[in-house]
Amino acid sequence: METEIDMTELGEKIVTVLKTIYDPEIPVDIYELGLIYDVFINEDREVKILMTLTTPNCPVAESLPLEVEEKVKSMKMIKDAEVEITFDPPWSQDLMSEEAKLELGML
Repeated sequence: METEIDMTELGEKIVTVLKTIYDPEIPVDIYELGLIYDVFINEDREVKILMTLTTPNCPVAESLPLEVEEKVKSMKMIKDAEVEITFDPPWSQDLMSEEAKLELGML
C-alpha cells in the first residue's frame, strides 16, 4: 500500500529545495527574494511553480527557471515539474522577506 504523501510536507520540501537556488546577482535565495509566487502540486505529484524574475531581461532568464525545474524534478517524490514565468505582478523589493532585506542591508 502506497503511503499518502502529506501535501503540506511535500510543499515544505519543495520550498527547502527552492531555498538552495540563488539569483547570481543577489546573495539571497530565490524564495526569500520573493521570486516564487506559487507552488501547485497535484495528486500525481506533478509540480507547477509560478515564479518571476527580478527583471524581464535578467541575465539568467533562460537558466534560472531550468535550474528550478531540474532541482524540483530531481526530488524523489516528484513525478514532474514545470516552471511558468510571469511578470504580473512585476517583482519589487516589497516581495522580499525580512531576512532577505536584512541580508542586503535594506532594514
